[in-house]
Amino acid sequence: MSLLKKCLIACVLLAMLIGAAAYGAYRWATTPVQLATPQLDVTIKPHSSLRSVTTQLNRGGVPVEPELFVLMTRVLGLQTALKSGNYEFKQGITPYDVLQKIARGDVNEYVATIIEGWTFKHMRAELDANPALKHDTAGMADADLLKAIGAPETPTGTGEGLFFPDTYLFDKDTSDLDVYRRAYRLMKLRIDEAWAARAPGLPYKTPYDALTMASIVEKETGKASDRAMVAGVFANRLRAGMPLQTDPTVIYGMGDSYTGHLRKKDLQTDTPYNTYMRMGLPPSPIALPGVASLQAALNPAPTSALYFVSRGDGSSIFSDTLGDHNKAVDKYIRGQ
Repeated sequence: MSLLKKCLIACVLLAMLIGAAAYGAYRWATTPVQLATPQLDVTIKPHSSLRSVTTQLNRGGVPVEPELFVLMTRVLGLQTALKSGNYEFKQGITPYDVLQKIARGDVNEYVATIIEGWTFKHMRAELDANPALKHDTAGMADADLLKAIGAPETPTGTGEGLFFPDTYLFDKDTSDLDVYRRAYRLMKLRIDEAWAARAPGLPYKTPYDALTMASIVEKETGKASDRAMVAGVFANRLRAGMPLQTDPTVIYGMGDSYTGHLRKKDLQTDTPYNTYMRMGLPPSPIALPGVASLQAALNPAPTSALYFVSRGDGSSIFSDTLGDHNKAVDKYIRGQ
């Protein structure tokens, strides 16, 4: 058989394979998916990557094949067109229909997602940038915003820590005050629940103290399983009359002057949030804590540890004595 004939056969076979693959992809894209229920809602969160969208669809009960869905989206050039929101899907919908619905933004409701560990300033910026909200708080001072939603005045006049991080659904042109009001009420509910179920003997006088501690735990914890131990260490320090000496509070007190690196002179510069120089809790929370940090702050691990240091992998090692802590620092921080 001549080389030319072999090449022709190879080209024909390749064309057949491509055609078969294209036909298979077409069949997949136009065949209805089997929804978990005849009708369901799935929320696509803001700033989701394409692969995250496929994960959210599958977890929500819309079983699309991730690789094929990603490929179809890219072939159609829609990877940057996918929109967040709450989507309704009914039995009989195809993967292609799912994609087009999300690309059109054919939503039942819009979403605003507030993330654990954000500051109130970050939360305000995120809601200010949400195009589906009516921005009634534009230019409003923090204290005026709190008054508008019926929140009591805080010691610092800001809303730091008072809003529960979650995903909130709303109709288009809803006032942003409604989202703030709902997030505030939900945080109040969560902290009241956690306060009612708190462990005995905690060094907090008020739920606001506990909220402040929960915000520190939120920022100090790199691994979820360490939260209760971190809270236990800080509770022990408060009981012993030791300074908390936690870097996130110092960083918070530095405000916009923090550039990403905490220096020795920063630890020696006094601010109301410098827990190296001031005893007790800082005057307010330093972030928006999630429910896990609230629970950890109010039910800390029973421990005698007074110190902890990061292992560098997100987890921490805990020590009862300064000597053991210094050894841990030498090993995990100084590499000795």
